[in-house]
Amino acid sequence: MKNLALARDRAVAALKMLYVADSLAMPVHWYYNPMDIYRQFRCGIAHFEDAPDFHPSSIMSLHSTNKGGRGARGSKGSSGWRGAAGPTKQIVGDVILIGKRKFWNQPNQHYHQGMRAGENTLNAHCARAVTRMLVDRAGRYDEEAFLDAYIELLTADPPMHPDTYAESYHRGFFANLEAGKPRHRCGAVTHDTPSIGGLVCIAPIFFSERLRGTSLDAVQEICQGHLKLTHPDQYLAKVCTDYVGLLDDLLFLDESESAQQLISAWSKRSISLQLSELMGKIYSDNDVVGKLFSSACYITDSWPSVLYLAYKYCDSPEAGLISNTNLGGDNVHRGAVLATLLGLASGGSLADHFSQLVDNVAIELEITQLVEAVSSNAQ
Repeated sequence: MKNLALARDRAVAALKMLYVADSLAMPVHWYYNPMDIYRQFRCGIAHFEDAPDFHPSSIMSLHSTNKGGRGARGSKGSSGWRGAAGPTKQIVGDVILIGKRKFWNQPNQHYHQGMRAGENTLNAHCARAVTRMLVDRAGRYDEEAFLDAYIELLTADPPMHPDTYAESYHRGFFANLEAGKPRHRCGAVTHDTPSIGGLVCIAPIFFSERLRGTSLDAVQEICQGHLKLTHPDQYLAKVCTDYVGLLDDLLFLDESESAQQLISAWSKRSISLQLSELMGKIYSDNDVVGKLFSSACYITDSWPSVLYLAYKYCDSPEAGLISNTNLGGDNVHRGAVLATLLGLASGGSLADHFSQLVDNVAIELEITQLVEAVSSNAQ
């Protein structure tokens, strides 16, 4: 029989750790040379830090402010949408990230410029919006309610989050929405659609529905449907299904069983990655994340990187999140997914770190309300 009280405690720990991982990696997000991290932070990142003014790897100035992907300034592809009233609008600055476009055309601009130690990035705020939506719906996922919450979060003026940067999928979604597409078909397809960032919002949906008593097959279908709204990609959907399967096994893992062995089994099942063999062939985490697999967002590399780090650090989550942070690349979104697995595997939430999050009181209330909602409405 499943121990639901233990499962709820694990879910709370995992969700709290997600926000810790996001904020921990934020100052060195998309640093593609790990040595640059140690140049700016003498001993690397070990606790929350402000975003530096200078970002050595930033290509933010090359990214389109009017669609997903990149786009040259002044080209037709970067020109704004012309509404019925005549004035030109651009997605970044006029539709989303109100007032933030001025930061996008500067070299070496930090993606999260101005963010303070302990603040969370945009995708983490999306996970919070999903959590609040689930609370309002008594723990039941609803596509239309999510789209309401997502559009409100991204278009609010003044902004409801502190971030300066929006990933390609956000810009593509709102470009399609401004062009008149139905909002449930606004998910844009670009070179980086199959990215780890698409999995950040899956955890609250999974925990809410599964702890309510929804079957695993149904939860996997719900999560795939949610993912398709913003990240329409078949391979990413396949990984999402595997991720949910692994979450489920960890959520209900018997205390006498090994989380590490379970992660190893899922690595073989998902991508034929033999983690026990890999461990004997490497010298450091950089040999895996950055060399064997790219540290970038693409799911073909970020998913095996997550599995490797989860396997190695399942009993030492703080060390795992610190390592993930100092490996650079898309460490924020990779870290959020990793933290969810580590939180389930260890049952710990890194309480000291969590208490230092800027929004820790509000986040804890949202998580508590979610668990209470699903507990009182369990099937």
